[in-house]
Amino acid sequence: MTRTDTAWQNAELAQTFLEGVRGGIPLAAEQINLILKIINLALPKVETFLDLGCGDGVLGRAILAKYPTAKGVFLDFSETMLAAAKSKLGNNQNAEFISQDFGVKDWVKAVKNQGEFDLIVSGFAIHHQTDERKKEIYQEIFSLLKPGGLFLNLEHILSPSQWIETAFSEVFIDSLYEFHQRNQSGKSREEIAQEFYHRPDKVANILAPLEVQCDWLKEIGFINVDCYFKVLEIALFGGMKATQLSI
Repeated sequence: MTRTDTAWQNAELAQTFLEGVRGGIPLAAEQINLILKIINLALPKVETFLDLGCGDGVLGRAILAKYPTAKGVFLDFSETMLAAAKSKLGNNQNAEFISQDFGVKDWVKAVKNQGEFDLIVSGFAIHHQTDERKKEIYQEIFSLLKPGGLFLNLEHILSPSQWIETAFSEVFIDSLYEFHQRNQSGKSREEIAQEFYHRPDKVANILAPLEVQCDWLKEIGFINVDCYFKVLEIALFGGMKATQLSI
């Protein structure tokens, strides 16, 4: 199957997303706050983490703000995204950046020297892969976690019906419009809607149902698998790798 996610290696597209879409994701702040709460509940400490498909590093930056002594690895195949992450993290000595394509199995070799991770997070990245590759990535993530480690995936999932997909699109457009109003871009809701429905990266989406993906995690061996947050096509889900003492 032809790869579709390579669209994100286009610098102009990546920059457009960072400037016009990322800040308009519905309930974005609430998502990050919940991620930090779940991490705090699940892990006694965070020494190492991986932000997989990091984009501008928003999830990893939030983790480093909460756990400033943690060592964070930021991995993405878009040089524009990595440059944005580096810029926003400044000279943070606890951040390492890796240019790597996790759509190819060899990506694991690029982080093996880091040892196992307490935490792996991913935000709106894995859905660009085929379902077969998604399952492989979840297995690879499992292998990179320490016993007791946590995986959280903030993801774009498949709607169960066309009506729900349309509802999601309208909610997202409203959120984008509010974002642009705050930033005084001058764009009308109609303009934003046209851009949203005809966005060039749409072809890169290969969405899978939430329930199916949670089942994959359980089959791999993750425990405490659940959807921790959901608003239509946006879901935060994941699980933990059992400790040796778990039954």
